[in-house]
This record gives sequence, C-alpha cells and structure tokens, in this order.
Amino acid sequence: MQEYDVLIVGAGLSGIGAAYHLRRQCPGCSFHILEAREQIGGTWDLFRYPGIRSDSDMYTLGYEFKPWLGGKVLADGPAIREYVCETAEENDILPRISFGLNVQSADWSSADKRWTLTADANGEQREFRCRLLLTCAGYYRYDQGYMPEYPGGERFKGELFHPQHWPEDLDYTGKRVVVIGSGATAVTLVPAMADDVASMTMLQRSPTYMANRPQLDVWKKILSPFLSDKAVFRFIRWKNAKLQRMLYVATRIAPGLMKSLFLGMVRRQLPDGFDIDKHFTPDYNPWDQRLCAVPDNDIFEAIKSGKANIVTDEIVEFTEDGIALKSGEHLPADIVVSATGLRMAVNGEVAFSKDGRAIDFADTWSYQGMMFSNVPNLINTYGYLHASWTLRADLIANFACKVLNRLDADASDQVVPTLRESDMSMQPRPWIDNFPAGYIQRSIHRFPKQGDREPWLNTQNYTYEKRAIGKANLDDGVLVFS
Repeated sequence: MQEYDVLIVGAGLSGIGAAYHLRRQCPGCSFHILEAREQIGGTWDLFRYPGIRSDSDMYTLGYEFKPWLGGKVLADGPAIREYVCETAEENDILPRISFGLNVQSADWSSADKRWTLTADANGEQREFRCRLLLTCAGYYRYDQGYMPEYPGGERFKGELFHPQHWPEDLDYTGKRVVVIGSGATAVTLVPAMADDVASMTMLQRSPTYMANRPQLDVWKKILSPFLSDKAVFRFIRWKNAKLQRMLYVATRIAPGLMKSLFLGMVRRQLPDGFDIDKHFTPDYNPWDQRLCAVPDNDIFEAIKSGKANIVTDEIVEFTEDGIALKSGEHLPADIVVSATGLRMAVNGEVAFSKDGRAIDFADTWSYQGMMFSNVPNLINTYGYLHASWTLRADLIANFACKVLNRLDADASDQVVPTLRESDMSMQPRPWIDNFPAGYIQRSIHRFPKQGDREPWLNTQNYTYEKRAIGKANLDDGVLVFS
C-alpha cells in the first residue's frame, strides 16, 4: 500500500491546479494524483464531439498562475487540454500521476487518522492511504450522460447517441442530422457540423438564452503593446470576473430589462420576421439556468445562411427514419445526437465511509461548499455555475494548502467541520439555490444541505468567497483541529 500526505482524485483542470498549489505552498508534503482515464485533461480529454470548446472565457477558466496565451476567448477542447498538459509538464507533476485507476471507495479510519482508497486498475485492486483527500473529479458522471428513454427509439434505423460518447469513426458528411437540446453542447455542435451535412436541425423543447461572445478580447489588443502577457492576463481576468458577477446580479435585480437586452442581441443577428418569441425566448428569467455563449455569432450565421434550422416542439416518438413531433411534423434523420445534459456526480461517485460505515452526504451540512460536517480531512472541488469553474477551484486549492500547513504546524491529525450549538437550529436549504436546470434538480437530493449562516453556505459568489475562502480564518469555531 502506498501512502502520501495528500491524494488528489482526478487529473483534469482542477486536479492539476491543486497539484501546482501543493508544490508551491507545501513543498515538504508528498502527494499523488489518481486518474481513472489514461490521459490528463478530464472533460477536455473525454469530450471529442465536433467543435468542442469552453463556454467560459479562458481568462477566468485558465489558472490564476498561468496566463492564457491561446488567443481565442472561448477555446477549443484540444487547446484547453494542451494548456492543462503544459501546466503539468512545466511543474513536474506528470511523475506524480497514476493513470487507469478508477477510485471505487474511500474509508476514514478514526484510529489511524488516515483515508484508505481502493482503486480498480483493469480488474486489479490497489490501495492507497493519505492524511488529506482532495476530490477533483468534476461534477458529472464520466461513464454516462443523461439520455431520456425515447418512445420508439429502438425502431430508429439511424445512429442515436449522447455526445459524451461520440463515435470515433462517425462520418456525418451528407447526412441528415438532428441535435436534440438547446444547451451549450447543442449550440456548439450545430454550427460546427452545418457545413458538412445534408441538413442540420436543432430540436428543442424549450429555448435557452444565448449571448454573442467575440473570440478576441479587445483589451488584449489595446494593452499588449504596453504590458507583459502576465499583466494583460491578470487585468482581463480581473475584469471578466467582475463582469460575470455584475451580469448575474443585474439579472437578479432587473430580470425584465436583461431579458430584453439578450433578446434584442439575438434579434439583431437574425432576419426580419424570424420567430424570436418561439425559438429564442425561454419561459424563465436570464441566469435561472446557464447562459449559452455564442462565439462570433456562429450559430446565428448558420441559421441565416440556411445551413441550420431550429425546431421548437415536443417528441412524440422515433420512427424508422426520423422523429415524429407533437405538431404533426416529421423530422427525417440519419443521425440523432441526444445533447440532453449530464448526470451529476457526488464526490466522483466514490463510495465513502467512516470506520466502515457508509457516509451519506445528503445527511451532512456543506462547509463553504467544499467540506462536509463530521467528515474529517476531505475537501471537494466544485466550481461556479454563474462564472468560470477555475475561479473557485483556485480558491479551494489555496484553502487546502492552508489547512495542510496548519495540520503540520499544530502536529494535528485531523480537521473536522463541526456544528456549533448555535448552528443546531439552522434551516436546511438545497446545496445549490435558485438554479432549476434539469441536471441539477435530478440529483440535488443527493448533495449535502446548505445552511442559513456562515460558514455553512455555498454562495456561488466569487466576490464573497475571495474573502470567505481565500482569506479564511481557520479558527472560526467550526473547523476543529485535533
């Protein structure tokens, strides 16, 4: 059995970032990364569909310590994976990663003050031990996306699949393609495939708010002649983080006005007479669900050119050669891509236990959205829904280093978020508040409870958390070191 001070589960954007911070801030600690796949990159290695890209700007999705120099604001998947790989190589992290290890279980021993992890390596069981465990496995299941049971789906003679499992040898040239969905994946796929197919249809049950995002940041062009790449990156990162928060707050304060602004932008991109109300006007307010970024108006250009169209309707059933809709229309199809969302994962779907007794995270309270009441030495990385993932991942990695250094300084074995007497009367709230997206609501009951006071909050607010997490007081009366 191999033993380390810290084990990190996942070698994606969060895991490599956490490793960087451990190397810099805890130079004497031993750590290792356990990765289920055979490559670095997480999401950016898993998804291989046409046009795969970020829907957050790379100045805030990139690491705070490594300027994004790739040019495009919304980068493609291979460029992001290369950026993560560069980070690992430049900081000598690659030798500290074991690939092909799917962590199955993690048990905390109160006697040993250690986590024991059991991982599957092609049928062989391997065990690892650590003092502090960081889960950086993302927020969704890698083994399966969310795909409804379509009536008549078995009759369809074409190809039907989820984009999370894109067939490597798929040839869609000259084919009739229907993409089901209206989220970021569908909005990416449609313009990426439109030039090569016989027909391209985005079939949605209800619309999503969309906003154009230029692929080049004008401030980069203005500042680059005068400032270093690092200084330009830091300024744009600061600016974009502020703008993300301001945009979200504006949608809370003046939802009607923001709705008009978003729809006005869409209306200017499409021909006169296009039915904006039907195809681009959701029945909820902006940022009640995630906003879709459109790089350089690509999907609007595909619609204007006639290479793609949008159908807003409900599926009745699949037929042998397409989809029958509630309106009576029939969509012919050779390929149907079910871009219908993700399945949420709690802590990487690892089976956690304490002294052999299963831990049900739904029974715990969330400490700052990253630790769990009465669960020792465990920190979970979960990013932002209204902003870029890595903004929060960086905060949590810094916090983990602070905790580890405190454990060493005090010669402590464990740190446990513990409810104070005054916390016993807290009213439970969902772990994520006011975000009715289907993929959240299908799984929210499995996540820990959020409280009604500090530090039992998951605010999803970067401005607040720069203080609450970034400058956390470890002597808050809740974190108990012993």
